[in-house]
Order: sequence, then structure tokens, then C-alpha cells
Amino acid sequence: MTKFELFENIRRKKSFLCVGLDTDVTKIPEHLFELSDDAIFEFNKAIIDATADLCVAYKPNLAFYESIGIEGWDILERTVEYIRANYPDQFIIADAKRGDIGNTSAMYATTFFSNMDVDSLTIAPYMGEDSVTPFLTYPDKWVTLLALTSNKGAFDFQFIKDAETGERLFEKVLKKSLEWGTDENMMYVVGATKAEMLTDIRAIVPSHFLLVPGVGAQGGSLQEVAKYGLNDTCGLLVNSSRQIIYASSDEHFATAAREEAKKVQEEMAEILANRDLL
Repeated sequence: MTKFELFENIRRKKSFLCVGLDTDVTKIPEHLFELSDDAIFEFNKAIIDATADLCVAYKPNLAFYESIGIEGWDILERTVEYIRANYPDQFIIADAKRGDIGNTSAMYATTFFSNMDVDSLTIAPYMGEDSVTPFLTYPDKWVTLLALTSNKGAFDFQFIKDAETGERLFEKVLKKSLEWGTDENMMYVVGATKAEMLTDIRAIVPSHFLLVPGVGAQGGSLQEVAKYGLNDTCGLLVNSSRQIIYASSDEHFATAAREEAKKVQEEMAEILANRDLL
């Protein structure tokens, strides 16, 4: 998917919501296991069907699928196939946090872009250029590079300052990565709990899309993220996982998920309208 197509979807749906498919087998409504031997996939389908018109992206977190072995990988592949077949306008981000030496990254790129056909993959930048560029050779595919994360451990390394320049490590990551990709094939993870840093981030990457986790259950503010992060093509994909997909644990879980997604979408529509982006 191109940047233009992504922005057109945002305008059409009046939403920049990304729904995280962090499907935890211990949190799925119990009645699904009584109804089906394929409860995890049925849960994903129900969530997708209930929210697809309200969001522009889905982000399956691979840890939740890999943790249950081959079956989990099969569920992940079928989930991506289901989205592609039924909601082809969705931007799919595999939250895998890959990144390794060049030939290994090339194999990861084949796995996710050729075989699974996701739109983007989260990449850890620590190993540098040759660990990232293999993912940038696929037309209309994206690298989503970790820049500033929402967890408390972000302060362990990401804010370390260069003694000479005063630059923080996340700022160095942003600046260096501009040599590798463009705003047409690279976006950045920026945690919503660090919304006050978005001004500094936008000074370096004014035109790029930012994937912003941490809104909802993690306490991030959508209004703060929009205030500091929006640009003239929206430039934001705001992810919400637990608040939406686990809004209820009873047989009405999909309806409850839709209601939560609708609340976020309506707030986003107002934000976009106020910024003349519709």
C-alpha cells in the first residue's frame, strides 16, 4: 500500500485507528472454546468483522501466535489471509520486531512480505543499516522502525545523550535512518506515553507516518498525540489493542469491541475535521 492510498483510507473512514490483534489464549471468551476447535481464529475473525469499517490498520503481535507453536503461526497466516480476502483496504503491520545481519533480514523480508503479504513489519534498528535495508527493497512495503517506545525500559537506552552533541539515542536513530528510506516506505514507532516528545520527533521526521501504541489501556492520550503528531497527511496510526479486543469476555465481546472502536473513531473524526484533513 502506498502512502497516498493509506491517507485516502484515513480520509474515507475518518479514522487513523490501528487495532492490535494481541490475541491471548487466556483472555479469549470461554464460550468460543465450547463452540469451536479453532477458537483463536474465530475470535480474530469476529473482532475484524466488528471493527473493519472503523479502522485503517491491523497489527497482529507475533509473540501471541508464536507462543503456541505451529498452530499459532497457522492462525496468524489465516488471519492475514482473512483480512486480505475480506477487507483489502486494511494496512497490515506484523509486530515482529525483527532485525539481524543482512542475509538473515533478507529471509525475514521474504517471510513477511513475499509469503505472508503484510504491508509492514516492525524492525529494531540496533544492528544498523544492513539489518534494515533488505526490508526496503519491496515496492509498496514498509519498515516500521522502533524509535521511541512506550515501555518504562525506554529510559534505559533511548534517552542516552551524546556527550558532544547532546543528541539522544532515539534522535540519532531517526536522523541516521533518513539515509536508508523515505516517507514512502518507512514509518516509526513512537509510544503514546511519550507524546510530549512528538514535537522533537516531528522536527526530524515531519512527513513520515508514526505508529503510536500506548493509547487506551497503557494510558496514552489520543488528544495529546494528535496535538503534537499530526501532519498534513495525518501521519499517524494510533494503535489500541486491549481496550478494544478485550472490552468484554462474554458472548457479546465483538459488539463491545465495536463500541470501543467506534468511540475512538468518532474522536479521530473530530480531530481530523478540526485540522481540515477530511
